[in-house]
Amino acid sequence: MLIVKSVTHHAGSMPWFEESGTESGVWTLIMVGYGKCVYWLEEEKVLLEKGDALLIPAGTEFYGKSIPSLSHEKYVVTFLPDPAKFPAEHPKKSSGLPDNPAELPAQPAAPAPHAEALSPTLPLLQLSDHAHLRPGPSDLLLGRLQTLHEDWTERRTYREVLAEALLLEALVLLNREWDRGPRSSAKHKLAEQMKVYIKTHYRRKLTKDELGATTGKSPNYCAALFREMTGQTIGDYVHATRVKTAVSMLRHSQLTVGDISEYVGYADASYFHRIFRRITGHPPSFYMREREEPQP
Repeated sequence: MLIVKSVTHHAGSMPWFEESGTESGVWTLIMVGYGKCVYWLEEEKVLLEKGDALLIPAGTEFYGKSIPSLSHEKYVVTFLPDPAKFPAEHPKKSSGLPDNPAELPAQPAAPAPHAEALSPTLPLLQLSDHAHLRPGPSDLLLGRLQTLHEDWTERRTYREVLAEALLLEALVLLNREWDRGPRSSAKHKLAEQMKVYIKTHYRRKLTKDELGATTGKSPNYCAALFREMTGQTIGDYVHATRVKTAVSMLRHSQLTVGDISEYVGYADASYFHRIFRRITGHPPSFYMREREEPQP
């Protein structure tokens, strides 16, 4: 079980300063959407850029601040891991065994095989030092944290349950990235090239064949690499990009749902509704409530 303590979001160029809290056992997860910001963790400087994630263990003294004249966006989640699965204390390694074997502590009984399977641990939450990652599925992670922030700040029903589920999913994705190790810069560059192409042409039908022709790689290689680097299929990424644009238009334009559906690439409005609800968890009308009143 994870207990979410706070969820904050910062976007823009206004100066800010943040430092570690005093509550015992609290971990901090930071994810940057765009721009740059900087953190100091016990005298070590960490520069966070677009798509970066930073996981800070409990007990680590840190502070962060904006970089003058640079705008950025970030989500910050503080949480308490379940002490039974993810100990907050990180004992130091022993310098050696005691001379008298009788002084050795009794070894705990091994857990039953099925118990270990039902209660997996995340290695990232066993670390005593911070983890700085640039995950492939950064857009997917940012989407999850955006949903978490919206639910948390609007105090929707069962927000604690959803917060735990979304945070756990984010930590699992980050742990997979940690296990995989650094990505090839060539693969990262190719994935970014495909993402830029999709964001430019998402309003029309896109296929792996078109991406293959654009990148000079085989269609199957493009599809496999895109999923490896982003955690999403090409089709899923297209839908997510369309829905992200639709949410903004629902909030800030006076267009109808049908007009917006057609604009982002869905000729069938009912299909748009299904995709929209699947990704956001809400119907389009939910976001129309936030529209600004038209100026006279």
